[in-house]
Amino acid sequence: MSRKQSGCSAVGSAPGLGPGGRPFESGHPDFFYLYTFVPEIILNKIMKKYNFNAGPSKLPKEVMEAVSKACIEFDGCGLSLMEMSHRAKNFQPVLDEAIALFKELLNIPEGYSVLFLGGGASLEFCMIPYNFLENKAAYINTGVWAKKAMAEAKLFGECVEVASSADFNYTYIPKHYTVPADADYFHITTNNTIYGTEIRRDLDSPVPLIADMSSDIFSRPINVSKYAMIYGGAQKNLAMAGVTFIIVKDEALGKVSRAIPTMLDYRTHIKGGSMFNTPPTVPIYCALQTLRWIKKNGGVAEMERRAIEKADLLYGEIDRNKMFRTTVQDTEDRSRMNVCFVMNEGYEDLEAEFMTFATERGMVGIKGHRSVGGFRASLYNAVELEDVQALVACMQEFEAQH
Repeated sequence: MSRKQSGCSAVGSAPGLGPGGRPFESGHPDFFYLYTFVPEIILNKIMKKYNFNAGPSKLPKEVMEAVSKACIEFDGCGLSLMEMSHRAKNFQPVLDEAIALFKELLNIPEGYSVLFLGGGASLEFCMIPYNFLENKAAYINTGVWAKKAMAEAKLFGECVEVASSADFNYTYIPKHYTVPADADYFHITTNNTIYGTEIRRDLDSPVPLIADMSSDIFSRPINVSKYAMIYGGAQKNLAMAGVTFIIVKDEALGKVSRAIPTMLDYRTHIKGGSMFNTPPTVPIYCALQTLRWIKKNGGVAEMERRAIEKADLLYGEIDRNKMFRTTVQDTEDRSRMNVCFVMNEGYEDLEAEFMTFATERGMVGIKGHRSVGGFRASLYNAVELEDVQALVACMQEFEAQH
């Protein structure tokens, strides 16, 4: 019997027990392996993990269970959701319900279409100017993703940067700027995952407003009527990676003079009901389960209440704890979704030590983006208050040891 086999056998029964439940003697050939390695294996299996990944990110347990079940057999049809045709009669209700819940939870008015497409938000950076930019577009530059969206728009026409927070490494939201009245649209990125800033209100715009809400959709109520389009990747607050959501005002389309490739024309997908080509069926089903979970748990208003509670708890500890400081000083600009913080002055050399310390206590995904450094805890809807409390306790314990 190999050590690996013996170890698995022991774990399968109980640590320290051999075949038949009898204890291993110290002279047994597998005694050393069992008592050296098995406790670590067991610890790794039972230690709770606190998932603060920025995306793909934590999903509600019941959502993962429902998707897992559907991937084995969907709706009692004898097939996995992964191998079913998107044209199957029992998949259309999935898409229909997901769209209906989107409209219900966000109170989307008449005249808007909800689409589920592939390509991620990054493809929308190109599709938006293709469909909306005739002469000039206005963008506010609040981080990496806003900058990438601007770069795509410049391929189609004039792109005006109305304001930027690049001068302080995107650690604030610009407040005083003017949107050109002759712009075809004004584009904003409402939450900046890398830098931890967020626009938490629906702006007034003199021109059609378009928003990338990849990382804060469903975290607060939205006045959709203020927007010509809202879009985002689903892998943060909505679903597993692989699907992109679009909320678009129907009458805002069809106003550019250029020819648009079929697949890049939003009207194609409205007409095709998100099925012009094969849609990402499993991620859409995952989105449906998350939308059901949001509704079951009190809707978007409740998601906002929880978001405020979690963010206030973590920011409060960062501001109190002598060892840490936030990278965003203006409380109005602090993201509720992505809390970025670094070691305070005089403690910078402890960054790696805290990272190891936190990891040993089950914290996952808290390493900050390389352009900011330090740490980042993403507090999306599925992240529980208990998770944040565990991180706060970890920070307090680390402080007590230093």
